[in-house]
Amino acid sequence: MRRHGILVPLACALALISTVAFAMSPPIVTKTGIDVLRERGFDILRGKRVGLITNPTGLTSDLQSTIDILFRAEGVQLTALYGPEHGVRGDAEAGKYIDTYVDKATGLPVYSLYGKTRKPTKEMLSGIDVLVYDIQDIGVRSYTYISTMGLAMEAAAENGLEFVVLDRPDPLTGNQVGGPMLEPQFKSFVGAFPVPYVYGMTAGELAEMINGEGWLNGGRTCKLTVVPLQGWNRSMWWDETGLEWVPTSPHIPHASTTIFYVLTGLLGELGTANQGVGYTLPFELIGAPWVRGGELAAYLNAQNLEGIRFRQMWYKPFYFDTTGIQYEGVQIHVIDRNKVDMTLVQVHILDALLKLFPDWSIFDRARPERQNTFDKVVGTTDVRRWLQS
Repeated sequence: MRRHGILVPLACALALISTVAFAMSPPIVTKTGIDVLRERGFDILRGKRVGLITNPTGLTSDLQSTIDILFRAEGVQLTALYGPEHGVRGDAEAGKYIDTYVDKATGLPVYSLYGKTRKPTKEMLSGIDVLVYDIQDIGVRSYTYISTMGLAMEAAAENGLEFVVLDRPDPLTGNQVGGPMLEPQFKSFVGAFPVPYVYGMTAGELAEMINGEGWLNGGRTCKLTVVPLQGWNRSMWWDETGLEWVPTSPHIPHASTTIFYVLTGLLGELGTANQGVGYTLPFELIGAPWVRGGELAAYLNAQNLEGIRFRQMWYKPFYFDTTGIQYEGVQIHVIDRNKVDMTLVQVHILDALLKLFPDWSIFDRARPERQNTFDKVVGTTDVRRWLQS
């Protein structure tokens, strides 16, 4: 009887351990374009001279650099590297121009697409048969990597080169779409295509739209191939893909930061209030010496915005151009990401700052060039004019 009394609870414990182990088993990992291409033996690149546009986010699902993978791939001749904003190795600040140099690891030339030119020149493409693009994006129109992609597609079309996109998931899902469309007069490097501010597409899908709609200069099209994702669907947030997140830029350290980038990125363009850049929570805060955090939190919470809450907070940035300034403001808490209307919340935040602190108008105190950048990023003057009315 005693033996039976021991075996029953032991069996229950083993069953519980088995259940927990099953629940904690790793998710099925989405295969990115470079994963799929590697499994196919680099078929579309074999025997060709390859130029690679990439940065630290160009990785296989097991965290090997696409640069290293293609450099070692049998039958593939990796000939040159091209870096977007922040550079091939991701160590340049936002907005900092980068010169051409030689990559220490491979000995290959690295041409900057965020320096004297943002479009690959004929000289940069000399000796190349195909341009390959492998960069993780965040699904927001103002994030400049898609502008780099479009200009590279244009250069490929003009020089008779193939263009290959190694696709990657949209971290905001493929279902999140919102914000103003880009008006033609606001076309710029921070708004290159007539899509919503949050556009709900992977880079590969966007490349196909750009090509199909004739959005390249002169209505040109390039010889485009997209190596698709496997195991991804449109409802997936990044943490549901099983992939590791690598910062897409210095102030997007986590996949969740992409949500906050939509919520406060526009505010940052004005330079009249801080959105957490310079502190440990980039884009998750709203603060200024003149903000009354309790009042701002109460006002925004009273708007009953779905899936989101605000709390009063004090903080002091320790790097960037706001070092040492004491801020009062709010921290943004995303309670249910599937219910948050990100672009709607973005407008409510701007409106709250204008209504509660009229003596510190975030627009009137912004330099003219910052106001112009705000309009370019939004893609229209309608939002600013409505907020100021």
